Amino acid sequence: MGEINVKSVVKQKDLNEFTRLLLQDVKALDRMLNEGYFEESKVKIGAEQEICLIDEHYKPAPQVMEILDNLNKDFFTTELAKFNIEANLTPHFFEKNCFSKLESEILHLLKELGNEAARIGVDYAVTGILPTIRKFDLGLDNLTPLKRYNVLITALNRLRGKVYELRVRGIDELLIKHDSAMLEACNTSFQVHLQVNPGDFVEQYNNAQVLTAPVLALASNSPMLFGKRLWRETRVALFQQSIDTRVTGEHLRDRSPRVIFGTKWLENSILNLYKEDIMRFRIMLMTGQEDDAMVSLDKGEIPKLRALTIHNSTVYRWNRPCYGIGDDGKPHLRIENRALPSGPTVVDEVANAAFWLGLMVGFGREYKDITKLMDFDDAKSNFFAAAREGMETELSWINDLKISVAELIKKELLPLAKQGLKDQNIDKKDIDRYLSVIEERNESRQNGSTWILNSFSKLSKEANREEISIAITSAMVRNQKEERPVHTWDLAGIDDIGDWKPTHLIVEEFMDTDLFTVHQDDIVELVADMMDWQKLRYVLVEDGRGKLTGLVSSGLMLRHFRNKEKGNSKASIVKDIMVTDPISIGPDASIKKAMEIMKSKKIGCLPVIKNEKLVGVITEHNFRRISATLLNILINKDQAL
Repeated sequence: MGEINVKSVVKQKDLNEFTRLLLQDVKALDRMLNEGYFEESKVKIGAEQEICLIDEHYKPAPQVMEILDNLNKDFFTTELAKFNIEANLTPHFFEKNCFSKLESEILHLLKELGNEAARIGVDYAVTGILPTIRKFDLGLDNLTPLKRYNVLITALNRLRGKVYELRVRGIDELLIKHDSAMLEACNTSFQVHLQVNPGDFVEQYNNAQVLTAPVLALASNSPMLFGKRLWRETRVALFQQSIDTRVTGEHLRDRSPRVIFGTKWLENSILNLYKEDIMRFRIMLMTGQEDDAMVSLDKGEIPKLRALTIHNSTVYRWNRPCYGIGDDGKPHLRIENRALPSGPTVVDEVANAAFWLGLMVGFGREYKDITKLMDFDDAKSNFFAAAREGMETELSWINDLKISVAELIKKELLPLAKQGLKDQNIDKKDIDRYLSVIEERNESRQNGSTWILNSFSKLSKEANREEISIAITSAMVRNQKEERPVHTWDLAGIDDIGDWKPTHLIVEEFMDTDLFTVHQDDIVELVADMMDWQKLRYVLVEDGRGKLTGLVSSGLMLRHFRNKEKGNSKASIVKDIMVTDPISIGPDASIKKAMEIMKSKKIGCLPVIKNEKLVGVITEHNFRRISATLLNILINKDQAL
């Protein structure tokens, strides 16, 4: 939403007036297109760099407002959450050394950010989804305290209610509920802009839709969320579901999510995208400062199209059409690629941008009308397949060809991108630097996602979920500061945990969530067998709605069977032997608190309760595992010395 001072649309009168001005904006844009108002000289490119703020333990650091006090406001701005920040980069002419200039600018801004953050004990990471982020971090207390963000959250709640359900399945499965769209704050992107001449917009936009899949597959960098291994680019699923305003209805009714790839090839004009968005999606926000664009045109002024811009900002196309006015006062059109993740390094990001932008030139000159060579449904399915499978994706390509991403990039797309950059008069040094990163990443098959997943597999043999996320994030930040492309990284190891201390954990990060439970009316023999099969010392008892009702320990089971042998027990179901009011703890409590409770109460099992529902458990086993990890770290440090 940029710096627009938005407000909710509450009164019907305001909604109707805003709608009228929105329709006037469409008419004005149509007139401007027909009368040649737009910039059509040298093409410019631009980008937005989203960044995660992290504390000394690699967890989200919600201190953006304090950091921004002393940063250059011309470049840095806020994001939805207090632990994110965005750098808006200088537009560059798409020529010569534009990519090395872009890389240098990002590195300079990150250094500036790092220096200011360090002043208050904070650091940063560039990554699609921070591996250490917790559901605990996504409370409204971490919403950036600016009116526009509160208005957005309120508008989304009004359209869909306050229950946000997230369902994503990959290697693992994530199924959770949350109370706001703050789930979207997990995502950080590197958004690339390409200025497009109005007469070329339709063809270029359709090409962008086709090219997003293979570029995303190679660039994927977000395979983990809340310790779960999900899609290679989990941001795609997370963004759609966290901003989705649809509600369940009759199953035959088609409804589009506000995060949308598209429904068909674009025809005729950019106007058709804006018109579709007006028809499909309810107006959420307004500014109260909208002008009648047709009146502005009649006065000889260039209209800002405020109504159209604000509505466009609440419809999240992965390739978004953009209208803007340059410093010279001339309007222009852009395609914003929103699919690319932040990170793993700046050189990787700029290489991704160079690859996509080179393809936008080279591919367009090779294929004059992609809509006659490929079905839109194939372009759309390719996009979601790439988000799920990353570099393992098989694409449905032009003329019904089935081909792997790696083979397509090697045989066709890299040569087209290289030729496109040459045709755009990009310096050979820039072409070689950035496309060699793409080529070597493709050959090695190691991008951000595969590095994280392979590191996870390696670490899982000696660490728990929390330790794995710390080690991966620590190694990621270290490699980023060295500015080595991700295909050259060694996998994260247990020694990457560094000075991590478990006392800084909260229960949510530490607890077991894969629970084996019973109901109070189940037979006691079921509990006995479960304990035997899974080597459990405790089994929790819950009702059909997930509410904790009791606990059975191995000691209780032993006592039950001894009494039964002596003929002193008539117990037959779980309810007869369970502890009916077990001590519990909340997921937001500290591990120190959990340890104190278990020690003082002399218990070995602590159920974790959220909103009266059983969500996890802590046992002595968790603490033994952490002790083993800390011992490992100390041994590795001694060996290094």
